[in-house]
Formats: sequence, structure tokens, C-alpha cells
Amino acid sequence: MTTEQAGGAPRVRILIAEDQALVRRGTTVLLSMEPDMEVVGQACDGIEAVSMAAALHPDVVLMDLHMPRQGGVAATREITRTLPGTQVLVLTTLDDDETVFEAVRAGAHGYLLKDVSELELLETIRALRRGESRLTPQIARKVMDQFRRLAEYSDYVPESASTVQKRDSSIESLNDKEEKILRLITDGMSNRQIANAMFLAEGTVKNYVSRIMEKLHANTRTALAVISAKQRPQK
Repeated sequence: MTTEQAGGAPRVRILIAEDQALVRRGTTVLLSMEPDMEVVGQACDGIEAVSMAAALHPDVVLMDLHMPRQGGVAATREITRTLPGTQVLVLTTLDDDETVFEAVRAGAHGYLLKDVSELELLETIRALRRGESRLTPQIARKVMDQFRRLAEYSDYVPESASTVQKRDSSIESLNDKEEKILRLITDGMSNRQIANAMFLAEGTVKNYVSRIMEKLHANTRTALAVISAKQRPQK
């Protein structure tokens, strides 16, 4: 059952997965003060996060990565695989390249560090609820660099002509406007920012993004950014 705020719009239902009790409770207090948000559960490790997410079906899971029993990356992978309607927002102190990369590969829709401002945390949660993905520029660069390194490595792996032809034919070409929108997504822009930059309605941009995702067989905006980064020529 969805809890509604006074104006009738549904609140964002949030599950917090964090092993430090003080941080967990403090975040709960912060989010509970927002009229459009509701903390529906608190998990102290990855196993509990997966179990509670399955029972509560939250809109957003605020996920720490370094937790006992099961870490946040493994928990993110399970939640995004079994609950496609739930968005995972990583909130952690870990910013090494490999950890960031693995979290995004596991299906995280957003990645913030714990020194983020309260305003940015709240806006990111609302953006995820709207179906957007959010990576800070610092985190986005790490993800792109890691995928570029993988792309460079794959250049050394022989690939048959038939395999290349099959792979390329499975992806529909984008028109000029779609290409420009994809570049702006890769730069970390939200739908609203893209709409302002291209003088389009936000709903029109959302339709374009959906069409681009369908053409490139991508499930999230983060995946779109990754595909775009891999296709860009190396400098």
C-alpha cells in the first residue's frame, strides 16, 4: 500500500541499508522531515537489505557498500535483479575505481559519497524516483575510465567478422538529435537540464531517452553513458 502525502501524491518509500547505527538513524531523521519521503525500513547489512527489500518493495534503497555478512555490491545485484521497480542509490565513503565500477555494473542507479550535501542527497533521491540515474562528475569519470580500459583490453581479443556483424546489426542507428541527447546523458545531465539545453519539453526528452535505450538495448541511463563512452574515439 502506498502512503500519500497531504497533497495526494505518493511519497518516495525508502529503505536505508547502513551498518553504522548513528549514520542510519541520522539519515532516517533527515529523510523523514521531507513531506514527500518516507523511510519504510532500516537494514544493518546486505543480507537484511535484500530480505527487507523483497518484503517492502521500496522505491529507493539507500545502500552503503562496506557492510558485514554481505556487502552493498552483492546486495545491489540481488535487489536490482529481483525488483526492477526499485532504484538503488549508493551512499558510501568508498570511491576507488574498482568499487565504483562494480557497484554500477551491479545495477546501482546513483552513486554518492557521504560528504555530499543534504540538498544533493534529497534531489538525487527525487531524481531516481522520476526514473533518472545520477552519478556525480567525479564518479562518472571513474566509471568511464574503467570502461575505456576494458574497451582497450578488448581490442586485443580477436573477434570473427560474423560476430562483429551480428553485434553491430543488433543496434539501431541514432538520428542527430538522439546522438546529441546521448552525449548530454554521458555528460551527466538530467532530463530537465537536457530539455533546457535543447529547448524541448521535459516529457519530450523523456520519450527520446526511452527510444535511445530501446535502440541501444540499455536498461538504465548509466548503461547508456557506458555504451556512449565505449563508442567514443580515444584521444
